[in-house]
Amino acid sequence: MVKKDKNAPVPTPTPVEVAALKKNGFMPQKQPNFFSMRLKVTGGQVTAAQLRQSAAIAEKYGRGYVHFTSRQSVEIPFVALADIDALKQDLAGVIEISSGGARVRTITACQGAAICASGKIDTTALADELDRRYFGRALPHKFKIGVTGCKNNCLKAEENDLGIKGGVLPKWQKKKCNFCGACVKICPAKTLTLTDKKITVGDACRYCGQCVKICPQKAWSGKNGYVLSFGGMFGNQIQPGARLLPFLLDRADVFRAADAVLAFFAANGKAGERLGKLLARIGAEKLRTALEAAIER
Repeated sequence: MVKKDKNAPVPTPTPVEVAALKKNGFMPQKQPNFFSMRLKVTGGQVTAAQLRQSAAIAEKYGRGYVHFTSRQSVEIPFVALADIDALKQDLAGVIEISSGGARVRTITACQGAAICASGKIDTTALADELDRRYFGRALPHKFKIGVTGCKNNCLKAEENDLGIKGGVLPKWQKKKCNFCGACVKICPAKTLTLTDKKITVGDACRYCGQCVKICPQKAWSGKNGYVLSFGGMFGNQIQPGARLLPFLLDRADVFRAADAVLAFFAANGKAGERLGKLLARIGAEKLRTALEAAIER
């Protein structure tokens, strides 16, 4: 039996092999035959056991440190090509390796209503369900989903192909109002008007809930729900996502919209074309029609 020479040079991977490695979470570095391994982190949540294992892997196969990406993933740089198979075995059962390429990427989320005093929706539960349904689905280009709990927008929802933001749908009750105008003054969108003892909410409402929070007479009430945006990009080309649906109160409608936009992208997108560029090419109204049809079922 011929023994394997551990010191033998490792063949440089072909472009096809590099593409396959990138697809499976190994980002090629500028240093030949070294990769930055991206671990799967859903909604920014990592267990203590996963942190310990990530640290151990970084010590054993990297250079003793990890990098936290802008999308909440953990990367371990300087993984040698020759160590990838052994590394996968060490990670098995503790934490998954992420993926790259033309597919649904890791779902990002802030801590939301479970932790944050400002949170309006359970972002962690939503991110977990989005991950189970869509993570890794093949599409014409990468597809990013970000979930943020409130109008503070910590996860920058509009930078994602599908952005989901928690909000408050306000309702005014005239019989409780003393017409002090506090809500009109605090409204950040300047979309509330007080005329002849009547307050009107304009189309520019951001669903921030400030009117509900400040009213001394409890004349404002609100229901928590979801504000969705579509086609956002951030990088070489910056483009905020478009609001194509009204405020959603039903969590199930969020998934109906997600199903619809992914199906629309798969059917109409060209290889290498982000959703935002697709909408610029064929018009956002076509997606709006598909989304409305999905919600109305």
